[in-house]
Amino acid sequence: MSERNTVLRSLHDVGLAAWFGGSLMGAVGLNGAAKAQGASWEEGARIASSGWAMWAPVGAAAIGMHLVGSTGLLAVNAPRVVTQQGVCASTLAKTVLTGAALAATAYTRVLGKKIELASSGNPQDAEKADRLPVDTGQAERHLSYAQWSVPALTCGLIILNALHSEQQRPAQQLYRMWRRARTLAPYVVRSHHWHPAR
Repeated sequence: MSERNTVLRSLHDVGLAAWFGGSLMGAVGLNGAAKAQGASWEEGARIASSGWAMWAPVGAAAIGMHLVGSTGLLAVNAPRVVTQQGVCASTLAKTVLTGAALAATAYTRVLGKKIELASSGNPQDAEKADRLPVDTGQAERHLSYAQWSVPALTCGLIILNALHSEQQRPAQQLYRMWRRARTLAPYVVRSHHWHPAR
C-alpha cells in the first residue's frame, strides 16, 4: 500500500487532463471562434480544421501518455483489483469509458478530415473531395455531437479516477478487502471440505 508509482500516475493524469481540456477547449473556443470569424462556411471550416490539425499531434501524445499510465497502473494494482471489493467494477467502467472516448475521438478526426477536404482551397484537396463526395451538413451535425461526446466521456474518466483515489485510502482498502474475504469465505471452506469420491 505504500508503494509509489509517481511516473505512471503522472502519465495517466497529465494525459487525461490534456485529452479532456483540449477537447473541451476545441468544442467551446476553437469551433465558436471559427464560426464567429469566418465570413463564409468554407472560411469558418478552414479556420476550425487548421486549429484541430495543429492540436492533433498533441492530442495523440496525450492519449498515448494516458494509455501507458493506465496500463501500468492496472498492472501494478492487479492484486487490489482482484481482492478489494468495488475496484473491479470501477476498473471495468473505466475501461469501457476509455474505449468509448477513443472511438469518439477517432470518429471526430475522420469527420473533421472530410470537412477539411470539402472546405479546402487547395486543388489537390478539392480533387480528393470530389472523389469522395461528402454531405457537409450531415458531417457537421455528426461532428458537433461527437466533439461534445469526447469531453463528456473523458470527464467521466476523471470522476472514476477520483473514485479510484478514494478506494486507495488504506482504511478503504482494508475494509473492502475484509468484505471481499468474507464474501468468498463460504466457497473456500466448502472447497476445503470437499473430497472426491474414491
